[in-house]
Amino acid sequence: MSSKPLITIAMGLFFSLAGVRAGAVESNQIFYLRAEAAFQQAGKNFTGRTNLSAAALELARASFDLADLATNDTQRAEISRRGIGVCRDWLARDPKSAAGHYYLAMNLGELAQAEAPSLAAYKLVHEVEREFKAAADLDMRFDYAGPARNLGELYFQAPGWPLSVGSKHKAREWFERAAALAPDYPENLLNLAEAHLQWREKDEAAKILRLLATNWPVALTNLSGVAHEKDWRDWSVRRTAALAEFQKAFKSAP
Repeated sequence: MSSKPLITIAMGLFFSLAGVRAGAVESNQIFYLRAEAAFQQAGKNFTGRTNLSAAALELARASFDLADLATNDTQRAEISRRGIGVCRDWLARDPKSAAGHYYLAMNLGELAQAEAPSLAAYKLVHEVEREFKAAADLDMRFDYAGPARNLGELYFQAPGWPLSVGSKHKAREWFERAAALAPDYPENLLNLAEAHLQWREKDEAAKILRLLATNWPVALTNLSGVAHEKDWRDWSVRRTAALAEFQKAFKSAP
């Protein structure tokens, strides 16, 4: 399942991992109901099995997915704290779990969004960074190069020092790692293309958009089914926007 690593930090404090960039309210309601059902089922599966990593992973992931679709900050905070608690207990038993560190970072990001703007949210951004780095050290390929992808988004979207951790150099480094590790995962190429467009790097953006076009049919086959419906809605919108931005900026097609 996609991590949907959309990180937006405003004033160095507002933090959102995986907010939807565009889409219909009706679709969001369908996705929310699915995520809520998955969260409830994961909670039931986790009850009495708290020592099993598989059950912890299911609940941690479901917590993030539902928190990401929450309609208010109170709900987002409550749900993400459930995922955070599960991950902290999981990592206490298995500190070398890449998945544990990864979903701890994802849920911490949701909590930071819920608590922003605040000093607590600012501090959480740094914890998110540490946990994604820990996941990357353990398994860079987890979730289609998710640790690299999310670190890239973090550095790309966050303001720079001293407000936050933003860095063009680091964003480029981690985006390129994610794209190299999992080029058949559309989000990795989309992130890199969007970064090149923002930096007005024509040749680099054109190269990645052409590669995305080549890999798109393969991804459609490999990433099918209900689990990826929301991903494809988001990716399609972003790809269309990236192509339009390229044509607007450079007066030509990629």
